[in-house]
Amino acid sequence: MKITSDWHIHSRHSCDEAALPIADLIGAADDLGLRDFGLSDHIHTPHNLPDLVASRADFLANDPPARFHFGVEASVVSAWELAELATGSPERPTYGLRQGGPPGGPLALGLTEEDVEQLGIEYVIGGAHWPMYVPFEREAVIRDYHRQNLFLATHPLVDIVAHPWWWMGHWQSDDGRYRGDPWLDDFGKIPASMHDEFAAAVVEHGKRVEINLSAILLNAAYPDTFTPQYLEYLALLRARNVRFSIGSDCHSARYDPDFAGSATMLEAAGFHDEDFWRLPPRESQET
Repeated sequence: MKITSDWHIHSRHSCDEAALPIADLIGAADDLGLRDFGLSDHIHTPHNLPDLVASRADFLANDPPARFHFGVEASVVSAWELAELATGSPERPTYGLRQGGPPGGPLALGLTEEDVEQLGIEYVIGGAHWPMYVPFEREAVIRDYHRQNLFLATHPLVDIVAHPWWWMGHWQSDDGRYRGDPWLDDFGKIPASMHDEFAAAVVEHGKRVEINLSAILLNAAYPDTFTPQYLEYLALLRARNVRFSIGSDCHSARYDPDFAGSATMLEAAGFHDEDFWRLPPRESQET
């Protein structure tokens, strides 16, 4: 198996630590044998819109090939924080407001249909990146992440649900590793009923679930036991007719994902490159 698509790539315009020049990405993708790929810089709240404007301008300035597409990765946020940010405070909320909101309050994306049209966004990846004001307690975080994943699976703007059950931040050891909660030592902590509900929502609403390479399958901070369990989870979703996309989640200054190692794992789990979603070249979309 050879991986020939990648829909989750961050450029130097992303609002986080990403540093990849778009011109370098185009050349490296060709060298790696990618057929179809896309840019997906972050947006958390409307505060990040200028970064996407810069990303779009750079994308167009590099005369993008027809199989290179312009997407976005939108984080789940809360309706409360969007309302708070609309008042103009705080001054530079790059990652939105991570404290003070109501647990269980309405969820939202910091992206509108008008933004999608104006920026020429061809696809939207939606991701759960942090708990929504719930306590850092295993069961509370699991319930909250499941709620966020269902929100993405049913949101009309979202095409791909990013890296379900990815985790970072709290519960990280001093050496940078994750050895326990919320579910990294035992993926079975997440009730199977949640997987069934998520799969049903994804299929009903025609979404794709991302298989994330660097943040999940190849994440060196996760326990060695996590990857086999996560592959079993992906196989369970596949058995329920869920369709998938591939995302390297590249944040580095060089575009060199370990596609070969990832392909070996996915092939052993029963996946093939032709199983994965891809957009058609832009010419075929315009005719």
